[in-house]
Amino acid sequence: MEALAGLFIVFVFARLVGEGAERFGQPAAVGELLAGIVLGITLVYLGSAVPLLPDLFHTEMIEMVAQAGIFFLLLSAGIDMQPRSIASHSSVSFVVAAGGALVPLGAGTWLAWEFLPPSDMRGVQAGFVGVALAITAIPTTVRVLAELGLLNTRVGQTMVAAAIFDDVIGLMLLAIITALIEGGHMPSIGELALMLVKAGAFFLITGLIGVHIYPRLSRYMQVLKIASAEFAIVMAVALAYGVLAEVLGMHWIVGVFMAGLFFEPSRVGPRHYNEMRLVVGGITAGFFGPVFFASIGLAVDLTAITHAPVFLVALIALAIAGKLLGAGVPARLAGFSTREASAIGFGMSSRGAVELVVIAIAVESGLFLFGADDPIVQALPSALVLMAIVTTLVAPLALSALLGSKRR
Repeated sequence: MEALAGLFIVFVFARLVGEGAERFGQPAAVGELLAGIVLGITLVYLGSAVPLLPDLFHTEMIEMVAQAGIFFLLLSAGIDMQPRSIASHSSVSFVVAAGGALVPLGAGTWLAWEFLPPSDMRGVQAGFVGVALAITAIPTTVRVLAELGLLNTRVGQTMVAAAIFDDVIGLMLLAIITALIEGGHMPSIGELALMLVKAGAFFLITGLIGVHIYPRLSRYMQVLKIASAEFAIVMAVALAYGVLAEVLGMHWIVGVFMAGLFFEPSRVGPRHYNEMRLVVGGITAGFFGPVFFASIGLAVDLTAITHAPVFLVALIALAIAGKLLGAGVPARLAGFSTREASAIGFGMSSRGAVELVVIAIAVESGLFLFGADDPIVQALPSALVLMAIVTTLVAPLALSALLGSKRR
């Protein structure tokens, strides 16, 4: 009962505040995230006085629905986009992604090294902060671009493709940091080469399946003529791609996006494409998306505000500036206008739930036990969570301000 009641409150409150945000010309994701923050702060200050609150909002059901939100956000984004258009922007996107990963990586590592106390794991802790800043959360950017009607524009396609490249780079960096935490040594050249080979194999396999298998599946869909059967096939492919991504060392969200990407009108037919676009889009925006964004706000942790305010402000500033310079400058040099390049930089700065997963990995590995008596180390997980929340809130606001005039 508590799990259902908590999910009900989170969902309804997120939807209401999201609708309110749209009334003020902002993306619904902004309101949904703010709704989660309000609930999260309420939990922080009233959780001890009202014992029922933690039972309502800290449930596996909300977490599972939020994960499903990521799944459907990426699947919907893939269906909305066209692979040929993304391929035409791949070279620019890779340069944008490289700058958007490497500049925050260096800035975050430097900042953490300056603030963290000396310890045997100081370098690894600093490197982890750099990796946390290098990450881009695809779902947030995708949702906002879709709401603004910009997903299929040059700016939108470049941003999403760059976010995918960024995700691959971030996962490789995370694998290196994890190896350092567990074994205390850098992965060998052979291990790094194997990671690259697996990533290449994933994109090759999914591309071949998308080109040659989807058209055959479309024949079965045309025979069945049942929307539920079409949806079942799309879900089966998305789940299979997600499993393949995990097997080959990628994150499952990349696989789900690729499954939607090759579900295009030329392969499955216009009628089936439009039906699935409406079905998946409705499920995403109507239920799973709001719970996902609210769940990010629910994770709010205010420890860093009192323990390390200077470090927190510097971390958030570098998180935004690093993406703005690392991704925005290459985009400007590639021919985008200053407004568009700035939008790409801000759009790439969102960290979202991906950041929370990365932080959880570091906490479980015991990374923050080294120098645990130092206030900066104590506040580091909280600072990273707050950074993820602030950047996830700033990104849609900036995109709306910079590109909102182009809304369809």
